[in-house]
Amino acid sequence: MLKKAFVWLSRIRCRCGYGVHSPFAFDLITNVFYEKTPYYAYAHLKKQEEKVGKRGEPSLKVKRLLFRLVNRTQPSVIVDAGQPSNAAQYLKAAKKEVRYISILPGHELSLEKDLAVDFLYLHCSENPSFVEKAFEYCLNHTHQNTVFVIGDIYCSKQMKTLWEQFKEREEVGITFDLYNVGILFFDKTKIKQHYTVNF
Repeated sequence: MLKKAFVWLSRIRCRCGYGVHSPFAFDLITNVFYEKTPYYAYAHLKKQEEKVGKRGEPSLKVKRLLFRLVNRTQPSVIVDAGQPSNAAQYLKAAKKEVRYISILPGHELSLEKDLAVDFLYLHCSENPSFVEKAFEYCLNHTHQNTVFVIGDIYCSKQMKTLWEQFKEREEVGITFDLYNVGILFFDKTKIKQHYTVNF
């Protein structure tokens, strides 16, 4: 609890888009990250979760953020790389016509050669080597509108190191550090910049 309060206070200046000059970043922070709209699907998704139970879940806040990000970016292909969780339902509920691909740790990374990954949710912080391998593999399937969401970027020294490496990659454009997750965009028409957000 004390750690959560410390993280919140240390990021208080990075709240609500203060000091953000990029229209793209400001819009994303204010209208996606901080959006409070009670989406139609939230109640249904909550009932689904109650039926199947929790399975090493990310927080409800993160799952709803995933929903809003998919709703905003409207991907055709979502890759969910990590242990099964109810977050998958949030990813799929935000876009009706979507191809959802699950990649489990310990299984072969195998996507069609020409498949474009529009949205990657990479969440396996207990296995940083898998996170790194899946990141590198999916990097070969990105395009200008691809979005990567990396879970639990501060949960260990290895994950912190990987996050720093990921955001510095030449292919990556604007990035957002929300503490619970890191978000990377690949649109190189926008100036590369890193934002820390008090989420």
